[in-house]
Amino acid sequence: MEFESEEASKAFYNSYARRVGFSTRVSSSRRSRRDGAIIQRQFVCAKEGFRNHNEVGCKASLSVKMQDSGQWVVSGFVREHNHELVPPDQVHCLRSHRQISGSAKTLIDTLQAAGMGPRRIMSALIKEYVDCRNYMRNNRQRSMEGDIQLLIDYLRQKNSENPNFFYAVQCEDDQFTGNVLWADPKARSDFAYFGDTVTFDTTYRSNRYRLPFAPITGVNHHGQPVLFGCAFIMSETEASFVWLFNTWLTAVSGHHPVSITTDHDVVLRSAVMQVFPETRHRFCKWHIFKKCQEKLSHVFLKHPTFEVDFHKCVNLTESVEEFESCWFSLVDRYELRDHDWLQAIYSDRKQWVPVYLRDTFFAEMSITQRSDSMNSYFDGYINASTNLQHFFKLYEKALESRNEKEVRADYDTMNTSPALKTPSPMEKQASELYTRKLFSRFQEELFETLTFMASKVDDGDEDRITYQVSKFGEDNKPYYVKFNVLKMRAACSCQMFEFSGLLCRHILAVFRVTNVLTLPSHYILRRWTRNARSSVVIEESSADVYTNYLESQTVRYNTLRHEAFRFVDEAMKSSADSYDVALTALKEAAKEVLNAAKNDGRSSAFSNGRNKVASAGDKGTEKFSSGTRVRISGQTLSEVSTILRFPVTSSFTMHQL
Repeated sequence: MEFESEEASKAFYNSYARRVGFSTRVSSSRRSRRDGAIIQRQFVCAKEGFRNHNEVGCKASLSVKMQDSGQWVVSGFVREHNHELVPPDQVHCLRSHRQISGSAKTLIDTLQAAGMGPRRIMSALIKEYVDCRNYMRNNRQRSMEGDIQLLIDYLRQKNSENPNFFYAVQCEDDQFTGNVLWADPKARSDFAYFGDTVTFDTTYRSNRYRLPFAPITGVNHHGQPVLFGCAFIMSETEASFVWLFNTWLTAVSGHHPVSITTDHDVVLRSAVMQVFPETRHRFCKWHIFKKCQEKLSHVFLKHPTFEVDFHKCVNLTESVEEFESCWFSLVDRYELRDHDWLQAIYSDRKQWVPVYLRDTFFAEMSITQRSDSMNSYFDGYINASTNLQHFFKLYEKALESRNEKEVRADYDTMNTSPALKTPSPMEKQASELYTRKLFSRFQEELFETLTFMASKVDDGDEDRITYQVSKFGEDNKPYYVKFNVLKMRAACSCQMFEFSGLLCRHILAVFRVTNVLTLPSHYILRRWTRNARSSVVIEESSADVYTNYLESQTVRYNTLRHEAFRFVDEAMKSSADSYDVALTALKEAAKEVLNAAKNDGRSSAFSNGRNKVASAGDKGTEKFSSGTRVRISGQTLSEVSTILRFPVTSSFTMHQL
């Protein structure tokens, strides 16, 4: 987490302490040698140390340090306490939660002087608090409605500077509703490349922030959050969200995303169903986890193990059946089967529990990790004190920062070569295709195959074979990969490729034992490659030819092996006479193959063709006549020989080639 100031971090930790049930105090600090300013601070449980009989050496703490940007970031957190925590009805008695503002003290003194007792004073304070809150809310609403005009003026100016800057305001019966949507040219362009999965985040208003701000984001080819549009929503009705989604679709050329993630909200669900009927709608799991802390705070306090068990049930179950069993075991163990909120989220389980969503693309590398696009694009820029007058400057600063991070990631991808960990042609191929961030993630999966075993468990039908994949020396639950040999397509029970667009270690382990040396083209998603933004179809290079050659060699090898096994199986099922016939046929076939190889080995690699690159696997071996122009670069002589099926030595001249 990041905070605007040291005081903000202190207030946060004290607020957390009040909810959990302990008191806090400031412990230590560190000052800058340059100007003496405090740059690091530690807040601890009031029972830290042994300075008096109330202190028991508790280690619970929060440490923060100041960044160059002026923000304070969490640098350390110890959660565990070595003492009993205070129940909610007594926490207000703790020292750090007993502060009374100056104005409240003055009011108490005045009421006390008028002869009022503690109960009447408390009632008066509560009424004062409610009136104050309502007054502030109404003031803010009136102020926001006036300030919205500032936003519209800003958007109108942006549109006049660039007609591709899109914005729209919602009106009903010629009355402005306060709802505004906009998408700058880059956002509209980015959606064309990365709009397969979308996040619509309304928590800026309901969570830490008071602005009715809702960004629409996604994930770019570096795994970074990318902006697709923004909205200000004063009226959070179903009609407002339907208008917003339809208007945004107009801005981004009407292409519906594969998946969309929103907060857990019935109004949003209804709007998404109307506008995106074919799009998979997911509720943000981490928002549900956060709401869980609020709705089940008494369970968290009474049962320290509940949070871990809840996390395991949701994130670590591998199948629907396993999740269902784990869920009912959990609610029974903690006596929560009749809890209304838990029943509600269980009813919606297919829209937030990972085992129900793994078959859909969400551009996330892990089921258990939080998507960086969720509620993060404007973090560090827009906060609780932001008003509309400051918003524009901070909004543009956030855009500039995010764009700079993408430019830097592009530069690193294009100008640095990652270190390879294996001699695998597949790893080299991936390093040249993927961005650095995505290659690193793929490399991790590929390297892990060295510790996995893949064994055939079922031949299935004629073309599909099932493999059991498990880690060597461990009793972990195995994964199952169905591999179509002829089509070079595989499906794993973990469904990582469907969810993230990268192959899992289990499929890669099967590829390793079946001699698939390079990634088949249908497993390389363009949106994860270094050329993700390119709209130009790049001419096939010699490296691509070599890749295709290796891939085609694998296909032919697997096809021949598959047919040979079928031949042997059939021969062994029959009589001895059939065995003799099969053996004779094999010997004759072997002679024919040997003769074909001798005749083909020294033949010219050229036949009629024009400006074409030879690929020794597409539709058989292509032959080209002399005079055909072939463009091959960046290959060794042995690789050129392999590609052309023609012996090339250093004595060849460029003209001869």
